[in-house]
Amino acid sequence: MKALFIGGTGTISMAISQQLAQLPEWELFVINRGNNNDSLPANVHQIQADINDEKKVEELLVDLNFDVVCDFIGFVPEQVERDYRLFKNRTRQYIYISSASAYQKPLSSPIVNEATPLANPYWQYSRDKIACEELLMKLYREKGFPITIVRPSHTYNEKSVPLGVHGKQGSWQVLKRMLEHKPVIIHGDGTSLWTMTHNSDFAKGFIGLMGNIHAIGEAFQITSDESLTWNQIYQTIANHLNVPLIACHVSSELLAATSDYDLTGSLIGDKANSVIFDNKKLKRVVPNFCATTRFDQGIRQTIDYVLSHKECQREDKEFDEWCDNIVSKIENIKKNF
Repeated sequence: MKALFIGGTGTISMAISQQLAQLPEWELFVINRGNNNDSLPANVHQIQADINDEKKVEELLVDLNFDVVCDFIGFVPEQVERDYRLFKNRTRQYIYISSASAYQKPLSSPIVNEATPLANPYWQYSRDKIACEELLMKLYREKGFPITIVRPSHTYNEKSVPLGVHGKQGSWQVLKRMLEHKPVIIHGDGTSLWTMTHNSDFAKGFIGLMGNIHAIGEAFQITSDESLTWNQIYQTIANHLNVPLIACHVSSELLAATSDYDLTGSLIGDKANSVIFDNKKLKRVVPNFCATTRFDQGIRQTIDYVLSHKECQREDKEFDEWCDNIVSKIENIKKNF
């Protein structure tokens, strides 16, 4: 069977590419600009092109047809329309990566499954994903385009520690603050529930949907079944760093109002909501799926990798100063209350 990945080297897609390349029944093609292909297995066929150069891509794929095409870098309906033109007669299944952030905010129930309504007034990213899903379902109903929609939540790999609040340079500055015994910001009171999914676990569920006739015309979320509070998440990280957790709890609304880090979307429209994912639908269609990487195990591997790879340690003085400012204001309020 042949698969084509558009992208194929991101946090989610690299894990899938690496696992799929080990399966003898699959032949994997990856189309991207070639910037991050060094970690791809040797038996992956690399097609170097900008997917937005539709004419060039048509020329490169002229003699190729696929059992599955997966788009990991489609964010707006115009990109989905492009994919439809390119692949409507070239694949038996088209898998689109949406987002669990598309689920309604605020949630009417913390138990989330594929029947939970899609509506997010806080985050344009999520609204664009919803629009892409709606377009794809229309193409499936009216044109017979064989779509499958996948909704990941907070998925991480070995190169970046997943957090609730961080700056534009990623998570390192928060780890650095912990190592320096400085306060770190946790949104809300830290008791809302969240789910972290290791990308190797996500890949297992995703591959189970590929070429799966029961997945056509359907949407699936793929997450771990483990739920943790944000306090537990940060404490687990501090434990592995062997430092005390000095937490500064700040309301999500205040954080969103005092930063330019798009925290309205990423917090109020996503991480500040308690969520428990119900993966029964995925497990009915992929019976052997089970997320086996517990967060304390996965995050240990991630932290060890980050600490031993300087390229993962990108300092962010602007974010550090913003944290210091927020912490100082909160401490002053406590003193003067």
